[in-house]
Amino acid sequence: MSVLPRSFTQPLTAALARWFAKRAPKSDTATLNLRNVYIFFSREGMLFALLLVITFIAGINYGNNLILGLCFYLVSIWLVSFHVTFAHISGLQVRLLEVTIAEAGAPVWVTLQLRSESRQPRRQLLFSFEQGVEQDTVKRSSQDSSNRPDDRKLGVSDNTQVLLPRLQDEQIIRLPIFTNTRGELELPRLQIKTVYPLGIMRAWSYVYFARTAWVYPKPEPFDWQAQYLAVSTEDLPTGGQYTQGQDDFERLDNYIEGESLARVSWAHVARGQGMLTKHFADPVGHEQTLDYADMPAAHHEQKLAQLAYGLRTLSQIGVPFQMQLPNETHATATIGQGDAFAQTCLLRLAKTP
Repeated sequence: MSVLPRSFTQPLTAALARWFAKRAPKSDTATLNLRNVYIFFSREGMLFALLLVITFIAGINYGNNLILGLCFYLVSIWLVSFHVTFAHISGLQVRLLEVTIAEAGAPVWVTLQLRSESRQPRRQLLFSFEQGVEQDTVKRSSQDSSNRPDDRKLGVSDNTQVLLPRLQDEQIIRLPIFTNTRGELELPRLQIKTVYPLGIMRAWSYVYFARTAWVYPKPEPFDWQAQYLAVSTEDLPTGGQYTQGQDDFERLDNYIEGESLARVSWAHVARGQGMLTKHFADPVGHEQTLDYADMPAAHHEQKLAQLAYGLRTLSQIGVPFQMQLPNETHATATIGQGDAFAQTCLLRLAKTP
């Protein structure tokens, strides 16, 4: 909690943010150096600085060489800590590898590659994305679902920060960015800081990434989806789609030299009808159309959310489908199925104006 009023601190904070941004242009790769690494006393270091002032004034006031000697000894410790803390973070290389797509209200996961060419390992490095206070509610609701099986291997902590006790050579970490609304999300600045080794000085740096993330609408169930989720053979239209398989008999064709003899219809050969090859096919379902205009909601964002619910449900049951958005024709819509196609459609929803 700040002691100063918000009306005073907010313009100052905004001016500092613009100054930091000018010194670190947006890029998906960054190397920490003299231009973008900053260092100052930590909270505990402010008490240490106060101790330096007190011992120096006391030594001068009382003319005590022992107190002055203690003051100079503490100053030497401060100077060594200043150099070691700065060198500990300078030279670190950060590269953005991947940004996932997420639904509104869920975290977007950012994968970063950290590389250190120093012979000595770097210790106690803290990584975090600076996010607004309005995302605290979303953040708390997503804590339980943020952990994944490989999070510990990738260096992901239980919250929005990653603390690396030791970094040498190369390491991969993943950080969450919490979302509120659908659309394009500009990645907040990444803060890297350390107080190693004594906690007196705090060195930090900001990294601004050029890549953006996409957030699709949170799926909203609707009563009218029964038209799209018909799975009984009585409700499905005729003329379904099939792929080559082993289950259902499809047709007979003339035998082509080189084909497997196991597929030859020997009954037709015995009747003198020639060598015919049996072909089988597996049904892959009947295509469905998710049309924006057919969604029962009245508002644009709700219609998109219902489309997201419909396509995720159809992809789970394995039914081929196509999604038609505003200003699109039925002929241009692509038909597909599976998780990969569903992710493509969700990305289209996220980019819909």
